[in-house]
Amino acid sequence: MMFPSLKQPRPWLLTALIGLSATGVAGLTHTPLTPFAFSTAYAEDELGQEVGKPLQQAQAALDAHHPAQALEFIKRADAVPTKTAYESYVIAQMRAAAASQAGDVPTALKAYDVLITNERTAPATRHQMLMAQASLAYGAHDYPSAARAASRYLREAGPNPAMQTLLLQCYYLQQDWKGLTGVGKAILAADQKAKLIPAENQLQMLATAYDKLHDITNKTGIYVKLVKYYARPQYWQMLIHDLTTDSTLTPRMVFNLQRLRLATGLLTNPAEFQDMAERAVQMGLPQLALNLLDEGYNRHLLGTGPQAAAQAHFRAFVAQRANETRAALPSAVEHAKTSPDAGLSLTAGYNLVLNGQVDQGIALMQQGLAKHPHQPDLARLTLGMALLDGGKRTEAIALFNSVDSDGAADNLAQLWAVQLTSHAASAGK
Repeated sequence: MMFPSLKQPRPWLLTALIGLSATGVAGLTHTPLTPFAFSTAYAEDELGQEVGKPLQQAQAALDAHHPAQALEFIKRADAVPTKTAYESYVIAQMRAAAASQAGDVPTALKAYDVLITNERTAPATRHQMLMAQASLAYGAHDYPSAARAASRYLREAGPNPAMQTLLLQCYYLQQDWKGLTGVGKAILAADQKAKLIPAENQLQMLATAYDKLHDITNKTGIYVKLVKYYARPQYWQMLIHDLTTDSTLTPRMVFNLQRLRLATGLLTNPAEFQDMAERAVQMGLPQLALNLLDEGYNRHLLGTGPQAAAQAHFRAFVAQRANETRAALPSAVEHAKTSPDAGLSLTAGYNLVLNGQVDQGIALMQQGLAKHPHQPDLARLTLGMALLDGGKRTEAIALFNSVDSDGAADNLAQLWAVQLTSHAASAGK
């Protein structure tokens, strides 16, 4: 007697495997998979009596929720020496279902390996099986096996939030911080390529890993993304703290950070106002220094208390420097246009913007960018700030938003985009 060919998956298989795929994993939300659609049957796909009879008995045992008994019947079928490739495939299907129901994770994982590597399994089905295998291994605390299955799924199927989180959690729970950052970088790159927003819990795990590795630069980059996509106050506080204590920032970056703190209401110390203005003067932008000092006076942070006289004296000095720079500006602009030095064009252009010649100044700064500045990321950040100071807020936000790479200057640019966008949204309410 010949048993009918298995053109469609049997109910026991669908029930066991779908149930497995829906198994909850701590910290994850799973959507139950659709029924597995196996590959089209081959012409010789029939079960012989020696294999088919014990498999029918195994199916009956599964239906009665006796998985251990089902596994015994499956062993009998597997012991048949003359099995066809198709019969071995069906045996693997049933073993995966029975072992899963029995909670025999090692046996279920091995059965899945057989199915996943078999040419009869369609690609879409293989991906579903990899998800189920990863979830099963994770639930059994077999994190290496779970990581392998999740990694293969992501390589073959592309970004998937549940599998990405599961993969990161495998490394997180083993406190393998280096491994976590390695796969985390790949996940972020895949999300960026697919134009997907990184999941918040994934970014949190990456931030923790970089903190454990004492990698402040990369930790800052992750917090920039947390602020950019999930602008919670605690992320801003952590980020500003880390940036403020970062000894690797250049003087120009420190100055930009001071301006960002001013914009977010975190720079309130009169001494810091003076330090910020001094940096602007040193950068050849005394008019910007004067503008910042006047903002300090408008906020009543300067001009009061025992330091009022010294502050007034300093402001007078800055005003004189601003007048001198304004008078020399025409010659500085002509020199910058003919010089190969990108810095001269950027500084002269910025001074044009600060003195009301916004379009001419922006054009000169763009010429400076074309001269290959030594720090192109910092030059782009400076152009964005000039756009902002020149009243071209929309263009500034667009430039800052176009930055999505690592580095202190790029991080600051992204933070300005978040700050300006959120401020505009609040003002519009």
